[in-house]
Amino acid sequence: MTAPVIEFKQVVKSYENGPPALGPVDLTVSAGEAVAVLGPSGSGKSTLLNLIAALDRPSSGEITVDGVRVERLGEAAGAKYRRARIGMVFQFFNLIDDLCVLDNVLLPAQLAGVGRGEARDRALTLLSALGVDGYAKHYPGRLSGGERQRVAVARALINRPPLLLADEPTGALDTASREDVKELIKDLNEQGQSIVLVTHDEELAATCATREVRLLDGRVVSDRALSAVSR
Repeated sequence: MTAPVIEFKQVVKSYENGPPALGPVDLTVSAGEAVAVLGPSGSGKSTLLNLIAALDRPSSGEITVDGVRVERLGEAAGAKYRRARIGMVFQFFNLIDDLCVLDNVLLPAQLAGVGRGEARDRALTLLSALGVDGYAKHYPGRLSGGERQRVAVARALINRPPLLLADEPTGALDTASREDVKELIKDLNEQGQSIVLVTHDEELAATCATREVRLLDGRVVSDRALSAVSR
């Protein structure tokens, strides 16, 4: 049996003396799943994502991602882990305005030590597959929201991470661009990409996810598979 891509065991995250922001949580995500995490503001969604990405540490419990015990990582090891195993897509794209599209996509590969030629080939292949290769020399400010999000996805995938994390990826988009990105996320998962998607968008979850996890007050209150029909 294939090892899970994510495994949380009794994970708790607390801040100062308040109630836990998350947990205790037990959660397993298998390779190839697209898991939508939903819940109201303050339910623990962003905390969950930050723990998976080693941007924060749990107060207690064990987190394993792609065979790595994430809660044991220091700052330098956490950065290396993110470069190698995690692709991240954000609500506001986080592209560098002073770099052209191609150089934005190349940056994570260069930081990971991939040779310039290989990185360029990967970047151009991704931009072509995502339908934005015609903008390779353009700057992000000249692109629509949907186009910028496609570039952000290319950047997230350039190091071929086993896991893609998406934090409200349609939150800053107009209706047409939202539909575009929904289809993109669905297509990526159908190609085998494992995805954890944090969103308030019920339609996005229903369209893109194979599974829905709901949080409330830091705890999992619902965890159900979504049928292919709902997608």
